[in-house]
Amino acid sequence: MGFQQSPRTADAVQPLWKQYRGEFPVTERLVYLNHAAVAPLPRCSAAAMQALAADSLNFGSLHYDEWLDTYEALRKAAARLIGADRGEIAIVKNTSEGIATVALGLDWRPGDTIVAFSEEFPANVYPWKRLEAHRCYVKWLSIHDSLEVIEEACHGAKLLAISFVQYLSGFRADLNTIGRICKQHGVFFLVDAIQGLGAFPLDVRAAGIDALAADGHKWMLGPEGCGILFVRRDRQDSVVPAEFGWTNVAGYNDYASRDMTLRSDAGRYECGTLNTIGCFGLRASLEFLLSVGVDNIGPAVQALADQLAEGAQRKGYSVLGARTPDTASGIVTIQKIGVDSRLVVRELKSKGIIAAPRQGWVRLSPHFYISPEEIERVVHALP
Repeated sequence: MGFQQSPRTADAVQPLWKQYRGEFPVTERLVYLNHAAVAPLPRCSAAAMQALAADSLNFGSLHYDEWLDTYEALRKAAARLIGADRGEIAIVKNTSEGIATVALGLDWRPGDTIVAFSEEFPANVYPWKRLEAHRCYVKWLSIHDSLEVIEEACHGAKLLAISFVQYLSGFRADLNTIGRICKQHGVFFLVDAIQGLGAFPLDVRAAGIDALAADGHKWMLGPEGCGILFVRRDRQDSVVPAEFGWTNVAGYNDYASRDMTLRSDAGRYECGTLNTIGCFGLRASLEFLLSVGVDNIGPAVQALADQLAEGAQRKGYSVLGARTPDTASGIVTIQKIGVDSRLVVRELKSKGIIAAPRQGWVRLSPHFYISPEEIERVVHALP
């Protein structure tokens, strides 16, 4: 039920948004600039889940082997997306579960040091604050701190946790350099990838990432409640499963067995029955993104976001953070003095434009299928 790309000989010279716009019926109704929150589904993802629902309606679990095939295909697609092996991918509910699996699974000792960043989304703050309150020391940095400051903080640290893309400002971290710093100092490198994965290329090998978590419902264009956790194979024995159920073990198909030997791959982090319909949807979305090519998607997303930022500034808005080719992402966060961000979002919504209010700012986040003409419409609509 994966996405099957049709030949596009004549379309190859067309802009990316024009080639794939038909995959997104939302464009017939809205200018959707809220992918940093919850993305609309592409046709292929919705169709995959609808097909499973119909099959289950009519046949129950008769075709259970297709469910197993989809789990495996999802692991393989996720591995391709980040340059990993399928045995390093676990299917999880969300980013929070993935981060918590690492936070709870490592062997923490009193006085262990964690490097974390104060601007992170709560999912990448709360686990470290809990450890800080009990046994660990957390060095709280800013995402705007220099690489020299980050390196200094890594001296003697056990783990560093950072987002690929920061959820509010859209700052895109230099994962490759941070990964080299972590490797040099023997620091476990954990990445919250939810705000960048699917929009920008990410290679866990090149970045030296030890673990990565991302839910599928943002830039990966999947449904809510289904995500991925990557744990590098040679790190899996040091991250003990925090949740333990029947599918964590190697012999999970033998219900009479009481052997608790863990699965030999990242499947050891899958605790119980998976979100099957979500797996069908996320598999289709990832296979679609892979067919488009994230190397193609990244420049398109960044160009649209740059256009938004420049247009908003022309209308008297300030943009949160500096946008550079190396650090900008698909998130543009704007504010105008004296104008309530919630009212801006409400006015845009009345004109069929979907954005989000965040901490006194307006956050806009276009994906690659949005047209430049729509971006200009948004700029024009800004009060």
